[in-house]
Amino acid sequence: MIKSGFGKLSVAAMLALGGFSLSACATQEYVDQRIAEVNTHISAVEGKATDAGARADTANNKADAAMAKADQAMSADQAAQAAAAETGQKVDALSSQVNTLQEMHKAPRG
Repeated sequence: MIKSGFGKLSVAAMLALGGFSLSACATQEYVDQRIAEVNTHISAVEGKATDAGARADTANNKADAAMAKADQAMSADQAAQAAAAETGQKVDALSSQVNTLQEMHKAPRG
């Protein structure tokens, strides 16, 4: 009698475990649907990353062009400063000559 009660219990346990295992299984269609959703999301993220990379490349190219223009402007400024310094030296030399001539003109003649 104990044996048949134990048998009924084990059959019931097996049926319960079988039912749980069947209810936990996903169908192939469900898995395919979820994979498709994930792949769609991945594609969208890849597209955004590609777009961001392209925009970063464009910004980098613009920054390089701006740096080149800044370097040209700096070179032009340095050349202008050198020319101004040279002009200043010439003005000082001419001013000295003018002062000398004025002194000679003011000097009493003999």
